[in-house]
Amino acid sequence: MKQRCRPVSFLASVTSEVEAQTCVALGADIIDAKNPATGALGALPAAKVRAIFESVSGRVPVSATIGDLPTDPELVSTAVRATAATGIDIVKIGFWPGGDGQATLQRLSNLALGRVALVGVLLADQGLELDLMRPMAEAGFAGVMLDTADKASGALPDVLSASVLTQFIETAHGYGIFAGLAGSLRVRHVPELVRVGADLLGFRGGLCRDGQRSDMIDADAVRRVRDAIPLAKLTSAQPCFQVGDGGIEPTQLERTL
Repeated sequence: MKQRCRPVSFLASVTSEVEAQTCVALGADIIDAKNPATGALGALPAAKVRAIFESVSGRVPVSATIGDLPTDPELVSTAVRATAATGIDIVKIGFWPGGDGQATLQRLSNLALGRVALVGVLLADQGLELDLMRPMAEAGFAGVMLDTADKASGALPDVLSASVLTQFIETAHGYGIFAGLAGSLRVRHVPELVRVGADLLGFRGGLCRDGQRSDMIDADAVRRVRDAIPLAKLTSAQPCFQVGDGGIEPTQLERTL
């Protein structure tokens, strides 16, 4: 096993090329194409995702969500193929309660997606299914994130305690995949979430005017988040994770993040 330590990455969810350009210029590590008007993990049209990807021009990785779909093998695999075809680097897949997560992961493990990385998203306010993390790793996922479905229910740290977040992160690291946290996050949450060991922090509402995720991204808000993450790292141990020799290589994680 190889132990790796890395800084925390800043993921910015955007709806347009203009927002993507703003976030890249201000230091976002990953651009995430998402439509907040159609759900927690709302998907943008494929043409818009492709335009965002092309506007970034390889400066940082680009991810995109497949939408708030039922956890059904056929629906999810079809959406993943279509999203991957836009050229992006990472496809984010929500695993909603009531579906068949195990069968969906089995189907996804058989997809030929080339260089595209898969990242699972678990919904913290819908029942935390930690048992899906091992099959995610076995299916070749690069990482897993926690998010919230009901953005009105509070931020992720209001939904789950620091001890549960730590358990989630340590479980992911034990399987050799990175652990990201999102869900109505604000600047004030950054120090705590860095301390629990997150590899990635995802923001949308916290980057927008008046904190409204459906509003335009505000450059000053992006700067505040970008500035907060390095400051937090100065006072906290950088998160470490282990990568099995037969699993995801450290270079793959570095490319993904």
